[in-house]
Amino acid sequence: MAKAPRGERLIISLIGKRNAGKSSLINAIVGQEIAIVSDTAGTTTDPVAKHYELLPLGPVTFYDTAGIDDKGELGEKRIKATKKVLLKSDLALIVIDEQGMDERTEKIIYEIKELKIPYILVFNKTDIKEPDEKDINFADKIGANHICVSAKTGKNIDDLKNLIIKMAPTYLKEERVLVGDLIKGGDIIVLVVPIDLAAPKGRLILPQVQTIREILDNDATAVVVKERELEDALRNLKKKPALVITDSQAILKVSADVPEDIKLTTFSILFSRYKGELSEFVRGAKRIDELKDGDNILISEACSHHVQSDDIGRVKIPRWLLQYTGKELDIDVVSGSDFPEDLEKYSLIIHCGACMLNRMEMMRRLNESLRRNVPITNYGIAISKLQGVLERVLEPFFI
Repeated sequence: MAKAPRGERLIISLIGKRNAGKSSLINAIVGQEIAIVSDTAGTTTDPVAKHYELLPLGPVTFYDTAGIDDKGELGEKRIKATKKVLLKSDLALIVIDEQGMDERTEKIIYEIKELKIPYILVFNKTDIKEPDEKDINFADKIGANHICVSAKTGKNIDDLKNLIIKMAPTYLKEERVLVGDLIKGGDIIVLVVPIDLAAPKGRLILPQVQTIREILDNDATAVVVKERELEDALRNLKKKPALVITDSQAILKVSADVPEDIKLTTFSILFSRYKGELSEFVRGAKRIDELKDGDNILISEACSHHVQSDDIGRVKIPRWLLQYTGKELDIDVVSGSDFPEDLEKYSLIIHCGACMLNRMEMMRRLNESLRRNVPITNYGIAISKLQGVLERVLEPFFI
């Protein structure tokens, strides 16, 4: 069975004290021994991802995390890693053992509530002891969904699965479109895919693959070319394409080669609305015209990769930004799950297309930026602005 893209999986984190039975609970939910179980507290050190098909939701990833009561300097680092996992989670299972709630558990509950992450209080190990009435009352008082289970005996595990399905974010139950609302059956869509140093050998990247699949699902025709072959491809088509979609890095050449009566956009811009909010990213791009000498800029990539000499985030965007503004700017680059806590120091955030993030994590980054009054935009939108073609590539969405 083909694996779902990482950014399309429901991410469920199991949070709780050491030896609360988080690993055992994962095994009980999936019906397999996929997580290491031990009576020794602290067996799980770093967050570990476990994949599972939870019907009718589809593919999910469970994150088994270190205990929130881990000790020492190393323990603090593990707790910090656990909280990083929370930032990408669609749902949190807060696992409570037979010893019941304590101050640390209550603290993590309030932190999760503040992050607006849906959560379930899972009272585990009921084969040893039923939860105290005060803990149940606390759960009711704060309006928390809660359930009593036993990972050992399987008690209420099916009910827990059903509760997980019920509490899955609405957007995961909806069909979000990448390009389907811009095309119709019988249309020809031309995809421009540069093959440069950053292109993976022997395959296409995720945004390109997902776009092709959605074009085919909508009974349209996908024509894939490199930017150097685009003019010939357009000339040889008997029917005018309904849309041209290009890699953002080639937008200047592609916009010159595509006639004005053919709609044009980029893969990154498609993903900006698929994973985030297009209007907010467009608003953020306007900040580029207001940048001043000494402003700090954050470039945020959602994936980690080997840096090439023409790297888009570390080389090209900074160069185009400096050329466009003519300002002396301080530019920081972060990648993977790193997203700075001190966002206020930045005048602008330029985020990648987020193809490797789920929508909740991208929306959390977007909302956190806006909450701190820091404008945020997207690679494709920023590049198109810097190349002077932003209005054209946004035309398919606003007309």
